[in-house]
Amino acid sequence: MSGETIVGIDLGTTHSLVAVCDAAGPRVLTDAQGRALLPSVVRFLQGADPVVGHQARERAVEFPLQTIASSKRFMGRSHGESLRLAEGFGGRLVPGPRGMAAFEVEGRLVTPQEVAALVLATLRRTAEVALGHPVHRAVITVPAYFDDAQRQATRDAARLAGLLAERIVNEPTAAALAYGLNRARKPETVAVFDFGGGTFDVSVLRIEPDEQETASDLFQVLATNGDTRLGGDDIDLLVMDWLLARAREAFGALQLSPSVQQRFRAFAERAKIALSDRDAAPMEIDLGDGRALRCTLTRGDLEAMARPLVDRTLEKFRAAMADAGQPSLDRVVMVGGSTRMPLVRAAVRDFAGLEPYTALDPDQVVALGAAVQAHILMGGRRDLLLDVIPLSLGMETRGGAVAKLVMRNTAIPTRATETFTTSADNQTGIVIHVLQGEREMVADCRSIGRFELKGLPPMPAGIPQLEVEFAVDANGVLTVSAAERRSGRRASLQVVPSHGLTSAEVERLEREAFAHAREDMHLHRVVDLAVNARLDLKWIGEALQRAGDAVEPGYRDELEAAITRLKGMCEAAERDPARTDADAFHRAKESLDQLSVRLHETSIARSLRGMSEGSSPKR
Repeated sequence: MSGETIVGIDLGTTHSLVAVCDAAGPRVLTDAQGRALLPSVVRFLQGADPVVGHQARERAVEFPLQTIASSKRFMGRSHGESLRLAEGFGGRLVPGPRGMAAFEVEGRLVTPQEVAALVLATLRRTAEVALGHPVHRAVITVPAYFDDAQRQATRDAARLAGLLAERIVNEPTAAALAYGLNRARKPETVAVFDFGGGTFDVSVLRIEPDEQETASDLFQVLATNGDTRLGGDDIDLLVMDWLLARAREAFGALQLSPSVQQRFRAFAERAKIALSDRDAAPMEIDLGDGRALRCTLTRGDLEAMARPLVDRTLEKFRAAMADAGQPSLDRVVMVGGSTRMPLVRAAVRDFAGLEPYTALDPDQVVALGAAVQAHILMGGRRDLLLDVIPLSLGMETRGGAVAKLVMRNTAIPTRATETFTTSADNQTGIVIHVLQGEREMVADCRSIGRFELKGLPPMPAGIPQLEVEFAVDANGVLTVSAAERRSGRRASLQVVPSHGLTSAEVERLEREAFAHAREDMHLHRVVDLAVNARLDLKWIGEALQRAGDAVEPGYRDELEAAITRLKGMCEAAERDPARTDADAFHRAKESLDQLSVRLHETSIARSLRGMSEGSSPKR
């Protein structure tokens, strides 16, 4: 393979790995000891180089405050929203740059991106040794529900590791690519159920083979859903709490050192893994003071603790199926280490009515799929991958409404263009406020960026023609551009938010969008009516000033009464849009529009006569 090889990397919460694809198919690359999985764990000691992977994980009990694990859960998150996630994990969470989550280790700040960069750099070196040449390009996978900030953090980590992230691919989609290599060549609808260490995603895809090209399939994501705060780590925390409760029952109040807390976490994870194959997991945990906790965790105990979390995954599965149009599934492909739990497989089987597909290694399938996508980028395959954007994107309009340009579950890459105008005279600048969410009003959506189009020539309201374009690339990166047609002024913004959406916010946006759909549409309609009615009143008022003396008094009185009535409705709508009768408002606006036609005709005729007289030759 040439020096331009693009590798596929699964940057995981618990483990990470690197793969490559060639004519023989994808394969995972191993280190000098033949190990494919690299623990996503890094130890930082003052005066020493960071230690990455197996050694850092194995000695985490000795260095609990210097060892950082599961840092992927904090990427692109603010310090405040990360505090709950930090429970039970090594490293002291503190505010970092711009209020983002960071760790204080040995007197220095370490960002999650730096931890990820060290893991990625180790994988890059593994690939370079295995392939025999430098590696600088990679396809890197992320959870499907990673937002803009989290995807940007992943790209930043790649750059720190000396890698160009050629493509950011959603993990369930990558798994579908790997699954697609070995399936029967017939159309299939597949759900990928990805329950990993730190996140959960589910995507519904349609896979269509090309009847004429054996290496050219269509992978179309129909819908996706997920939770970036739901994973195997959360089950570990529940087991830790169970173990701590048993310790307090046995010994009373306890003051556990960081090393012992780390030991509890390690035992919790081992017990969870063991109970995938056994009915009971006996444990003996040294408390560090000459005492030891001896207890047994049964599979029944574990499943009782984990069931609420598994139920949450099924809620996301149900939502993705609804968004996809309730298709009939041919397969449910299981991805991620947490899908090894018998409880998870049984829950999916009962929900989908299908035996889960477990033939692929759940720890390796995402990296293999990333390698397939890398091979496509290198021209080795001609598969077409159509992924989707998880949440709607739009911009603020007059009155606090949201004009949605890109709807959720739209295939990417995508572009959407809409034309707007001004609502005030002589505006020389327009602020473009970009939002994310499913509601109709700005107050109920998430702000993700602002920029200003400046230098517009002064024009009357309604005359400027502002063309706004939203472009989402194959990595899910949003670029917004705006151009005023008459003046040619342009501005653009690549949206890189300073913080990301929390899963709670995503759930709130979706839940409230459904619950408030009717009232939201009413508010949006009333706001739009008020904005457009104000423009109509302005233009009619100007026409009255120009030609009011040329119309019959009775007609003018009728016009002024209609104007007064519509002004009153505008004021009422602006005070309390929720109680405004939108239909009556619309009828009043339409009535005035129709009534004013004669006035506008008279005004235009007078203007034309004036122009004609003004251009006549002098005697």
